[in-house]
Amino acid sequence: MGSKREREEVKDSEVKRQKMEEEEDEEEGGSPKTHAFENPLLPLASYNDDDEEEDERRRDAIRRRVSEGNGKQEAEVNGSVNGVVADDVEDDEDEEDLGFHQAKRNRAVEVRRDCPYLDTVNRQALDFDFEKFCSISLTNLNVYACLVCGKYYQGRGPKSHAYTHSLEAGHHIFINLKTEKVFCLPDGYEINDPSLDDIRHVLNPRFAREQVEQLDRSKLWARALDGSDYLPGLVGLNNIKETDFVNVTIQALMRVTPLRNFFLIPENYQHCRSPLVHRFGELTRKIWHARNFKGQVSPHEFLQAVMKASNKKFRIGAQSDPLDFVTWLLNTLHKDLKKSSKKNTSIIHQCFQGELEVVKEMQSKGTERREGGDNQNGGSENPNVVRETSKMPFLMLSLDLPPPPLFKDVMEKNIIPQVPLFNILKKFDGETITEVVRPQIARMRYRVTKLPPYIIMHMRRFTKNNFFVEKNPTLVNFPVKNLELKDYIPLPTPKDDEKLRSKYDLIANIVHDGKPSEGSYRVFVQRKSEEQWYEVQDLHVSETLPQMVALSEAYIQVYELQQQH
Repeated sequence: MGSKREREEVKDSEVKRQKMEEEEDEEEGGSPKTHAFENPLLPLASYNDDDEEEDERRRDAIRRRVSEGNGKQEAEVNGSVNGVVADDVEDDEDEEDLGFHQAKRNRAVEVRRDCPYLDTVNRQALDFDFEKFCSISLTNLNVYACLVCGKYYQGRGPKSHAYTHSLEAGHHIFINLKTEKVFCLPDGYEINDPSLDDIRHVLNPRFAREQVEQLDRSKLWARALDGSDYLPGLVGLNNIKETDFVNVTIQALMRVTPLRNFFLIPENYQHCRSPLVHRFGELTRKIWHARNFKGQVSPHEFLQAVMKASNKKFRIGAQSDPLDFVTWLLNTLHKDLKKSSKKNTSIIHQCFQGELEVVKEMQSKGTERREGGDNQNGGSENPNVVRETSKMPFLMLSLDLPPPPLFKDVMEKNIIPQVPLFNILKKFDGETITEVVRPQIARMRYRVTKLPPYIIMHMRRFTKNNFFVEKNPTLVNFPVKNLELKDYIPLPTPKDDEKLRSKYDLIANIVHDGKPSEGSYRVFVQRKSEEQWYEVQDLHVSETLPQMVALSEAYIQVYELQQQH
């Protein structure tokens, strides 16, 4: 018994001594002891998770306020006063809740310049071209990219996927894909190191207005992280699956300087809510960025926006016509940009919109019935014809090709006909008659009354009948430089203080190769800084001669009006 009582007294004295030592340490150091394995940075991390003790204190305070409010309600005689007090209590509760959540959100996060894990960042694994979705939860909210393996994860709280990944895989550096802040997990501190700026530039390329103005003067090549050289503005676009019709359209539109300059600066369309406009701007900036990690770009996010905006009319895995796509894209971009601006125009119409005068001649219905019953007016021309003259805007000019020959030559090969561009441009001279069947039989005459800064011309190569699609192989002979329109079509007389400008240079030429239903598309584009022509087909970019451009089966061409010197 005595020995047991002595052991208990010794144990009690040891407990008292430990408590006294802890109290002395707190008085001297101002903070309790922490174990060696506890991380002092963890209380500073903003995990946006709920703190149970703080929540309990807040609930107690709210209950006290509510009970005080109920006491006041009993003390008041007037029922209306009771309502006011209750409203005041509810307002106090709302304000307190709002302040509580705001305080949690603004909880301090330590910012450090040094991090022992910075050398684990693997830039070759990073690819920001794909959609910003968590690879596990498939959400696009609060997504972080692991800078070690390149995968996307949501959140950085203790129960988040990014936090779990940092513990399981030992990957500690993550970047927020929206705010571009870099964090170390699981410690939770923010890293502010200038060596990570190149990653931020790849994630969200930026251009100053001075840089944009110098783009067409720069002849420099850029070198990617993997050692490959590429030309900013002429990078290959990844063909995800039968999306070459999108790639050639994008490459052609990148040659249009005002359009490119507009989309390189996001402030020009920051008030626009259309995802298509912002994805097109992002793609433009990535194509013209000189600090990419790789020498090609995947238009994946842009294609997703196209699929959604077009209700899957244009989608990955289904070949489409570049003519249909460029028509839809220009009209949709114009409509979305016009909504966000006070003006009734957009950069699309400023670049491409011209004006046509259309004279439509058709048989009047009354004369048709008269002719059926009595043929007396058959010889006279004017009484039977109704003529309508109207002006209509256009974004592109459609040119009709002559029909191909039906017979083969002596060598048993089909003769490939050739036609000068000036012959098929006669459609717009105001005198040549074009017969149309839909919506009703009529004779049309077209005349250009206003020339745009950039003309898109489309050769009608494909005709669809009840059985299949036919392709017209006729070659069009066109000039690469100095296309003078006033020599071939009548143009409007300019104002007194203006000089008529009608000389155009070719800047892009989209070509179709192969059978109508199975073929592929490629594009010839000109680089302005050195006036060199390049052939681009998806990821392949190669130099070519201007003579080779004229030998191809042109489908869609973009011409630029020469500037006044």
